[in-house]
Amino acid sequence: MKTLNDRYDYGLNLVLLSIDEGISGYRDDSLETVKRNQLQYDLPLTILSYQELYGWTMDAIVKEIGMKNNCTFCGVFRRQALDRGAAMLKCDKIVTGHNADDIAETVIMNILRGDIARLGRCTSISTGSEGMLSRSKPFKFTYEKEIVMYAHFKKLDYFTTECIYSPNAYRGHARTFLKDLEKNQTSCNLRYHQIWRGHGHQGRGQDVSTNDLSEMWLHCKCRTLQSMHHVGRFE
Repeated sequence: MKTLNDRYDYGLNLVLLSIDEGISGYRDDSLETVKRNQLQYDLPLTILSYQELYGWTMDAIVKEIGMKNNCTFCGVFRRQALDRGAAMLKCDKIVTGHNADDIAETVIMNILRGDIARLGRCTSISTGSEGMLSRSKPFKFTYEKEIVMYAHFKKLDYFTTECIYSPNAYRGHARTFLKDLEKNQTSCNLRYHQIWRGHGHQGRGQDVSTNDLSEMWLHCKCRTLQSMHHVGRFE
């Protein structure tokens, strides 16, 4: 974003916002990378911590609740922290680094959970309703490995270590599922296929009427214990 802004004179006022979740052995190292990025790109940096905002760190939360559902707590806290930080900095858009792998995993997770509402939104490259801060995902169609390779060959300063609590995350099942599929189906468009199937149904999951339920049931002709059968909608 910094390079494009300088090269094409977009006139963007870019700032860096980083969230310190309070995860020892993970976030402290990545924050050092962010601090170096601040100097390299000559951009102002603001760091907000869970401790500062909520009075808790993720390490403390894990001690309290154990090693399950850690990402649920962290995800809610992190999204709110980004919103609060952006509001404090008077930003009008948040740009995140979510890539094609992330979004494909989210699509699978929402299908497994039967979460039609989120499935309709999670593939959007830009989100945010009226009166809410807009978010953009410019790497939506870029593989994680492509980003890492680009950073490596361009000799960019980056951090790739996985969170120490992520092995227990529900997202890990979706990631493993996708990687196993790719071993047998080598098409490099697998993740794009998953994304576009969700992309074509954006918005429809936000308000589901009784007629929609009947239509979905009739379409797939399958019974379900859920209030709606989600597979039929995406066939």
